[in-house]
Amino acid sequence: MNLRPEKVVVFDLETQRLADEVGGWKNISKMGLSLGVTHSPEHGFLTFTESNVNDLIALLKEADLIVGFNQMRFDYEVLSAYSEENLRALPNLDILLEVNNILGFRLKLDNLAEATLRKSKSGHGIQAVDWFRAGRMDLLEKYCRDDVEITRDLFHFGIQNRYLLFRSKNGTSSRIPINWDHLGLVNSQ
Repeated sequence: MNLRPEKVVVFDLETQRLADEVGGWKNISKMGLSLGVTHSPEHGFLTFTESNVNDLIALLKEADLIVGFNQMRFDYEVLSAYSEENLRALPNLDILLEVNNILGFRLKLDNLAEATLRKSKSGHGIQAVDWFRAGRMDLLEKYCRDDVEITRDLFHFGIQNRYLLFRSKNGTSSRIPINWDHLGLVNSQ
């Protein structure tokens, strides 16, 4: 695979409702898009809401690679309420899945960000729904954008260093070997 760096899109989205309000995690498609943010070298940061969700889907379909954190299970399931397009069939790199496949267990984005980048998330999902309901789209957008920045930075770190870090329950830092050479982006970012 030889990707054009400008066509690598990192994205994240937030929802209008929580899992317990739609009957549990089996009903992610009913949670509703509140806001999505993408970043690519070609377009910089872009923000999408439910009113222009089709533009978000079109941008993802044009990408050479879509990078996210849990997009295969969560974000795409949210977007399935707005499109019949099989976004999972597009070229994807889900950092959560990559890490889970190596370690055999899931990690939170915040764990990877703190250990690898020495950055923390600026909020959490429940706050994001509260901000949406309060009409605080400014706070919601900042939170989602921060998550996109963290995801992008983890992606670049993994390409350049061939590992990510996480903190175990006892507080020690451990390496997760990463090999994304097949993407054709080694040292290009």
